[in-house]
Amino acid sequence: MQVFEILLLLASTLFLIFNFFSRIEINKYWIIGGLIILLFTHLIFEGFRWQMMPAYLICLFAIFTAFRQPQKRSKKTLRVLKGMGFILLLALATTLPSIFPVFKLPELQGEYQVGTRDMLFNTDRDEVITEDPSDRRKLMAKIWYPSKETSDQRDLYIDEGGRHGFAQKYGLPDAAFNYLDKIETKVYRDTKVAEEEFPVLIFSHGYNSKANGYYALLSEVASHGYIIIALNHTYESTGATFPDGSEVYFDYEYARKIESGTWEKLTPVREAFQKNIPFEERHPVVKKGLESYFVRGIVERWSEDISDVVSELADLNASGFLKGRLDLENIGVFGHSRGGGAAGNALLMDDRIKAGANIDGVQWGRIVDTSFDDPFLYISADWPENKEDLNSHAYINKSKDVFYEARILNTLHSNFMDIPLMIPINAISQAGSIDPYLGIEITNSLLVAFFDKHLKNQEIDFTELNSDYDMLKLEIFKN
Repeated sequence: MQVFEILLLLASTLFLIFNFFSRIEINKYWIIGGLIILLFTHLIFEGFRWQMMPAYLICLFAIFTAFRQPQKRSKKTLRVLKGMGFILLLALATTLPSIFPVFKLPELQGEYQVGTRDMLFNTDRDEVITEDPSDRRKLMAKIWYPSKETSDQRDLYIDEGGRHGFAQKYGLPDAAFNYLDKIETKVYRDTKVAEEEFPVLIFSHGYNSKANGYYALLSEVASHGYIIIALNHTYESTGATFPDGSEVYFDYEYARKIESGTWEKLTPVREAFQKNIPFEERHPVVKKGLESYFVRGIVERWSEDISDVVSELADLNASGFLKGRLDLENIGVFGHSRGGGAAGNALLMDDRIKAGANIDGVQWGRIVDTSFDDPFLYISADWPENKEDLNSHAYINKSKDVFYEARILNTLHSNFMDIPLMIPINAISQAGSIDPYLGIEITNSLLVAFFDKHLKNQEIDFTELNSDYDMLKLEIFKN
């Protein structure tokens, strides 16, 4: 909770408790005046948000009680009912702002300020998700770039399409995430790109997620001198806002259609792990699952999205606000969850990409039959030993160059997103016990070190990085 939110709730609650147990009269004008001042101070400096509605009700009830100050006590039954109602309201008043806090993003550690702009990419590929045969796939992207300047316009934390998509995902009204306007980002809209050439990174988000949900990750990497094109995979992200103002959300009907009846293909894989058979005997079973499960189609479609954007980079470097700023000899790719799988597949299939990273995603598809030719970083959450480790089979051949395998202890899948900051209750956010800021810091440090070494050709000692963080377990496999 914010400072004046805490003071408002505390003052209202203390007065009501005092009034409930004591007959001593207090000057009502002091009470009413103080609460009104606190309420308006909060609204002016911190602003209204729906999570505070129970606290506002407690405040109004306190003002009403101070105004009346009845001489006679209510009957015992009524007092008990009032007390129970107050306890319930107080529980809501403390819980809602805690579940949906006005959180702080980490301070940027790179040498650059960060700017953003939105961009539409039109492709020649058919849009397979919609039923209109004339539809062509189009992708919204957010460009994060290094800058030497700031501006008066801070970047909005998650655009309207993303917010409305999140609300739809959880069955909430569209206004449920309006409080995110209060999140102070460290990023500025439409500032000038720093006058240098920078390596280019393409980012791919998780399924039914959104690139803006990785704000702490993307802004930090960009601050170290990278231009990042963060894609929204249309109809498979939570939501995207297009230049004409239209919003496109996750297509739940299409998701049900492609997923229907596919779980049976993974049954032999789960059984192979449950029976604890030797790796060599289990490998053919897992290999078949990695190659045939429906998610392979999603990963390959998303990797085509990535390659389509790579094909546009020369034009972006020839004109527009990115003119002369893109180092087209050093292109990398990274992603989270299914986006991490897409990043790995794009690295495998597109030789214009020089390095890739998968953040806690299963590498579905053809990699199980081959290996990477380029440097690759795999970052894993701290999954329990009884979880099926599909990537131990997918990455059996690793890379002909160098393969980094990192595990961040006490993390779970959502620790690589902003979700543990947005919802700091692990049972709801499904995050691990690690401090969320530390988890983000370790992930950012790994990614920056990896791309600094393999796209900027800097000397990086990964053993130092490994020793800097007790929660990091990093292995390096060469050739």
